Amino acid sequence: MDYQTQALDSPEKTLPLFYESLRAKMPFALGWNSSINDPAAWKKTGLEKAKEIMIPWSDTTPFNMKVIGQKDRGGYVAKKVVFSLTAESRVLAFLLVPKGKGPYPAALMLHDHGSKFDIGKEKMVETWNDDARLSSSTAWSQKHFEGTFPGDELAKRGYVVLSCDALGWGDRSVRGYNTNSQQALASNLFNLGVSYAGLIAMEDCRAAEFLAGFPEVDKKRVAAVGFSMGGFRTWQLAALSGHITAGIVENWMATMQGLIVPQNNQLKGNSAFTMLHPFIAKYLDYPDVAGLAAPKPMLFYAGEKDTLFPVPSVKEAFAKLAQIWKAYNASNKLETKIWKYGHVFYKEQQDAAFSWLDKQFGK
Repeated sequence: MDYQTQALDSPEKTLPLFYESLRAKMPFALGWNSSINDPAAWKKTGLEKAKEIMIPWSDTTPFNMKVIGQKDRGGYVAKKVVFSLTAESRVLAFLLVPKGKGPYPAALMLHDHGSKFDIGKEKMVETWNDDARLSSSTAWSQKHFEGTFPGDELAKRGYVVLSCDALGWGDRSVRGYNTNSQQALASNLFNLGVSYAGLIAMEDCRAAEFLAGFPEVDKKRVAAVGFSMGGFRTWQLAALSGHITAGIVENWMATMQGLIVPQNNQLKGNSAFTMLHPFIAKYLDYPDVAGLAAPKPMLFYAGEKDTLFPVPSVKEAFAKLAQIWKAYNASNKLETKIWKYGHVFYKEQQDAAFSWLDKQFGK
């Protein structure tokens, strides 16, 4: 025969036979390289392109917050608040406020994907007066966080904490919503002129602005903190938003080419749509986008047993990040570490990460 009888590769039939050729052609035309001698100019150009691709529109809708419930948790008060995240979406969020006199440092907690949609914000902050979600989130916490809720752990340290649902999770989901539904939602959003990832990025920028605007918050000390997909959202937000001044990224950093390998989760559709900005690879790799946050303090953790992120690709991304922060003479503002664990954010890791953040914020 002088023609191909099939053109798909991999057990899931998700890659063309020629994927390695396409992968080698990925240009990353605006990506960081060793010949760049003006990091500020590189950042300006890269950030303009990143915002063009990632942020679908700007929104200046008044937030108009309303408190609808609260609970005393000793050193801080947990509140359920409703506010206008965008002109189209008025949402329920958790807000944790330390007792005493501020202003305080703050943290925007960005939840994971996990193919689990009944909870979102509840993965990061413990809920109350909601037995079903409390049971679900407690099980999630025990599996990934050793029984802790990272947002509450930061509130105990004296941080104002905000946690919201991304579209499709928690109070912004519906019964029966699943990964197949998510693929359809993403496709419909494309037809409506916006990517799912772009909508999430824009909403995260709005949430950061909302948090930074509280009188109890020190605007110079506002961190983004995220696990898994939340980690992706964290370095993305740190690059895109001037309201975020530091970031903690847990279990989401690698090179784009290093993730284009058979059986990787990023290639299975569905969950990938929440982190897929069309055509970004023409210009910037994942560590390039994260590098646009430099010289802000940023911490990146990975796990040597995390099968979602191959260690060689993680190390390659970490090396590029180190080059970028070094170019800013800010190597002391970047911390990267590969832990012995898998896709988790255990108490030991949280303690180390939050102590690092305390140090960056002068606590």
